[in-house]
Amino acid sequence: MLAEQAQALAHCALAGIAHEPAARLAEELCAIAPTGLSRVFFTDNGSGAIEVAVKMAVQAWRQLGAPKKTRFVALDGAFHGDTIGAASLGGIEIFRRPFAGVLFECAHAPFPEHDGYARAFDAIARIVREGASEIAAVVVEPIVQGASGMRVYDEAYLRELRGLCDRHDVFLVVDEVFTGYGRTGPMWACEHAGIAPDLMCVGKVFASIVPMAATLTTERVFDAFRGSKDRALYYGHTFCGYPLGAALAREVLAIYRDEDVLGQVARKSLAIRRAFDRIATLPGVARVRSIGMIGAADLETSGSYLGDAGWRVYDEARARGAYLRPLGDTVYVCPPLTIDDADLEALLSIVEESIRAVSRVT
Repeated sequence: MLAEQAQALAHCALAGIAHEPAARLAEELCAIAPTGLSRVFFTDNGSGAIEVAVKMAVQAWRQLGAPKKTRFVALDGAFHGDTIGAASLGGIEIFRRPFAGVLFECAHAPFPEHDGYARAFDAIARIVREGASEIAAVVVEPIVQGASGMRVYDEAYLRELRGLCDRHDVFLVVDEVFTGYGRTGPMWACEHAGIAPDLMCVGKVFASIVPMAATLTTERVFDAFRGSKDRALYYGHTFCGYPLGAALAREVLAIYRDEDVLGQVARKSLAIRRAFDRIATLPGVARVRSIGMIGAADLETSGSYLGDAGWRVYDEARARGAYLRPLGDTVYVCPPLTIDDADLEALLSIVEESIRAVSRVT
């Protein structure tokens, strides 16, 4: 497929020029996106998709007559990428500290812990209510925070957050770079809450082995950029929407349809849940959780992102033939959605054995 596309049109900058692969990809994305997301802006990676959303939100409000709406709200523990704008939204201090004074201001609300959902929502509601005239958008990873430890929150929080943003006319941005494309079960994690955002960022699986990403948005946001040339969104890289990436992204969508990837997730997620239910009974395990193709276990240690308990499990797993990348004291799996059943069972067995081995010596 890549060779075929390279022979037809290897490269064309998507800047004042249209080409068929990007146009067809945009059409196919909008057809499966949450209701109301009807416009697509292509970029080259997940961080870039977030940067686009940040710039789009600020400029759209300015051109909609609300120039003071330039601030953002995100959650403690959030990770939205490594570029300056994306890192500004992040809520993991170790990633922010080296760039203090350079990152832009972002209000961080408490993460809705499993036993503190109401308090967390009250906190973000107060931030949005009191600052609505200056807040451009609330940005969240829907349902699962990845880098902070695969933390899962209640779908009701996301549903109420959508209502909160509607009441105060604040954009809701969902970062589906990690959670999208079936990682949590449905195609989009925001489907768990039955909501549609104002802007949605996608990447990672989006174009498989080549760098490409996209930011989807609504007609309201798109219309804010209509008019004279100075209202345009002046953002774009050499490879934004390039033909090879667009062709491969379309092939990924075809594979999802032809191989019923979401159906595979529904079946394989049961094996992950069963395995982590067993892991929950092991000594040294504080809490487990699973959703879709994600399973995670918190070990009874400091809970720090720099904790070493997970790395002891990593060593045990390496010795058994599996590579795990812990998040401090959190051990997790998020295997390919199309992983072979036997390989999945082997991986889960190694995780269980490795945690058991570490718990015997601590």
